Amino acid sequence: MKTEKTIALVAHDNRKKDLAEWVKWNSENLIKHKMVCTGTTGIMIEKILNEKNMNPKKGNIKIKKLKSGPLGGDQQLGAMIAEGKIDIIIFFWDPMEPQPHDVDVKALLRISVLYNIPIANNRSTADFIISSHLFEGKYFPILKDYSQYLKRNTI
Repeated sequence: MKTEKTIALVAHDNRKKDLAEWVKWNSENLIKHKMVCTGTTGIMIEKILNEKNMNPKKGNIKIKKLKSGPLGGDQQLGAMIAEGKIDIIIFFWDPMEPQPHDVDVKALLRISVLYNIPIANNRSTADFIISSHLFEGKYFPILKDYSQYLKRNTI
C-alpha cells in the first residue's frame, strides 16, 4: 500500500448524512488520497470536498464514481478490490434496514476480508483508521494464501 491510498467511500441511504459529516470533519486528510464512491454517495462527497477546498489553484477534487450499489456498484467495487485497486473502505451501512442488494453487500464484505482490506462500517472504526499512523505511511498487508481452498474445490 503506497503513501497515497485509494479509499472507497460507500453509504446506504439512511447513513449518507453520517458519512457526509465524517467526510467534512476529515476532508483535509481525505483530499491527499484518491477516492472511489458508489452512486449518489460519490456526487455528495465530491460536492462536500469541493465546497471545503478553499484553494482555487488546486482545482476541483474529482472522485471516481461507480454505479449505485443496487445497480452493480458494490460488485464494481469488489472487482476493484480483487484487482488490488482499493486500499481502504469506509462503508457506513444501515444495519436496521433491509437492502435490495444484501447479497452484494455480503459479497463486498467477504472480498474485503479475503484481500485483507481495512474496512470501517461505522464512524468509530473510520476514526481509528484515519487517525492511525499507518494511514499516512506505507503499509504492506499480509495476504493469506488461499490456494489450498482452490485445490480442494477443483475437479
